[in-house]
Amino acid sequence: MFGLIISEKLERHVVTLLCALATLVIVFGVCMHSFSAITQTLNLKSIFTSSFWHTAGQAEESSSGINWATIIFIAGMMVMVEGMAKAGFFRWLCIAIAKLVRYKTTAIFITFMVMSAVLSMFIDSITVILFLAAVTVELAQLLKFDPIPMILSEVFCANLGGSATMCGDPPNIIIGTSLGYTFGDFLTNTGVIAGISLIVVVLYFFLIFRKSFPRSAQAQQNAYPDPKEMIADKKSFVMSCIIFAIAVVLLITHGSTGLTVAFIGLFIALLTLITAGRSALALLKKLDYKTLLFFIGLFVVVGGLEQTGVLELMAGLIGRACGGNLYLMVAIIVWVSGIASAFVDNIPFAATMIPIIKSLAATQGADLSVLAWSLSMGTDIGGSATPIGASANVVGTSVAAKEGYPVGWGRYCKAMVPATLIVLTISMGAIWLIHI
Repeated sequence: MFGLIISEKLERHVVTLLCALATLVIVFGVCMHSFSAITQTLNLKSIFTSSFWHTAGQAEESSSGINWATIIFIAGMMVMVEGMAKAGFFRWLCIAIAKLVRYKTTAIFITFMVMSAVLSMFIDSITVILFLAAVTVELAQLLKFDPIPMILSEVFCANLGGSATMCGDPPNIIIGTSLGYTFGDFLTNTGVIAGISLIVVVLYFFLIFRKSFPRSAQAQQNAYPDPKEMIADKKSFVMSCIIFAIAVVLLITHGSTGLTVAFIGLFIALLTLITAGRSALALLKKLDYKTLLFFIGLFVVVGGLEQTGVLELMAGLIGRACGGNLYLMVAIIVWVSGIASAFVDNIPFAATMIPIIKSLAATQGADLSVLAWSLSMGTDIGGSATPIGASANVVGTSVAAKEGYPVGWGRYCKAMVPATLIVLTISMGAIWLIHI
């Protein structure tokens, strides 16, 4: 599965679904003759339990196999984001901020980095970069500057912002739903690390790219687009803002209300579709079904590794290498996750590592939450190092290339690898200082 994903010969959702079928038929059927392994991995019965939608007290850990809470939550957020996009929310926000800083390129550069990080805390980084990159190119053509440095900075900050919350990046959604951590747990742990790192990263990108932007870009004020023109429909715009605010409140409070992320995702999706009216079907058609199928196939393959004991063996190897030293354990998880995620999709890697860190916590006496934050920062940040490491990278460079600004591996890595190494070092040091 990993080999085929890296080769890009087939679409990744096709790869995971084929490998999932092979796991169910060959591993569970032919080799194990175990129907229970199939039912446990498909995990359909979990959807029909009350604890799947509401938990009294501490959230339950997900059983092995398909994590349906993750699937439903991501689908719900996709519906909400499509509604916001259709209303013109993202383009309005970008142009409004550019106008607020009077279209000064350095100010736009810094504010767009911060905005990329903040939006990615609540909205999928792919969507954030898709709209930010498009608006950046538009502004670059108006203000006569090279958009590539700004797009690269936005991509990195989107991945960094995604690490701050449970709903920001797919690996975090998987970690949170699998281990029972809340939005608040992430915000007070990875969120603190991401906040410190953002200050350092903004300074780093400003220093290396400051010569790329003209000191002042004078143009006729009427040459700039009016933010109001970006709003497709005022009623839809207001409703999408209200729904987004409801989603944020529900996510922040779900640890105390007991509402699971699956419930929140479904509720927000239904709310968006109801307010969309006749446009509801169009929103559903725009959903990224390939990503959802990719997740389903991925969870089945990882379930196969779990059912056959492969992940326990891997945990044992890491445990013996660490010798019970938690400092070394954190360092290995952060750096192995970071380096692997630079070349391999961080979503399957995170899904594979979760049972491993659970086994490490059980056998080595380590605090599971410390290992979870290490895995989160490693997978979320490591993917920034190369153009193929994370979906946001691919989207950002694709938008730039489509508009006539191709980004080569050399130029990309020259800027992004040092930033990745800086944040991984900060993450490791912060986890050591705060948790050990």
